[in-house]
Amino acid sequence: MCGFFEVSRSGYYAWRTRKDRPDRDLPLSKLITQCQQEAKGTYGYRRVRLWLLRKHGLAVNHKAVLRLMRKYGLLSAIRRPRPLYQRQQKMNIFENKLNRDFRADKPNQKWVTDISYIHTGEGVLYLSAIKDLHDNFIVAYDMGTVQDNALVYRTVEKAKKEAADGLILHSDQGFQYTSHGYLNLTKQYGILPSMSRPASPLDNAPAENFFGILKTECIYRQKIHTISQARRLIHDYIQFYNFERIQTKNGHTPFETRSMTA
Repeated sequence: MCGFFEVSRSGYYAWRTRKDRPDRDLPLSKLITQCQQEAKGTYGYRRVRLWLLRKHGLAVNHKAVLRLMRKYGLLSAIRRPRPLYQRQQKMNIFENKLNRDFRADKPNQKWVTDISYIHTGEGVLYLSAIKDLHDNFIVAYDMGTVQDNALVYRTVEKAKKEAADGLILHSDQGFQYTSHGYLNLTKQYGILPSMSRPASPLDNAPAENFFGILKTECIYRQKIHTISQARRLIHDYIQFYNFERIQTKNGHTPFETRSMTA
């Protein structure tokens, strides 16, 4: 039989050994089936994962959910439209005005911005921040559970009161920064957009540096269970970073440096 069906003898005996064992995926697959019945087959694996967390308190990895949905034929019957940002991804690309010159003679002359991921027991929290290169002060920040254009727009809106004509705001080429909405905001506030070259993270090193400090000194030191816990920790740390954390290069906090040269 093994020769006829072109399977190995060891493979046959391994199958015979495990065929009477209960399927360890079965309990979770039943819950996913229930979810899809309630949702009329419209949920993708991300929403199924959230349903499992909210309804049953199960924090299941999204890859595991997708695997089971494929295994048991529970994938969404609805074809997801291509996200708008993919169609807009390369709309507005700007030259690299900083060209790795991260010195600034005064506040609100050169800003850098980026988005970072904070992992929690409830999913990912996205942090958008704008940093002044003169004093390392975090001019504005915003958080959200979706990495979309609105997250960046809110951050720029919060920073607008500090913006001065001719200010350079440097970012990478993420879809949020190449969108029409971002371009319109920068024009409205007299900001000059600048962008890193493709696959050149060093072009935006100061922004990456801040996120590295935040995660090392705050995020990685404890287990973060909820989104609200992460929000609170990040808010408290940025307050500490701006107003209390002494910088070794000059012995002052970012706020003190900013106040002395404002």
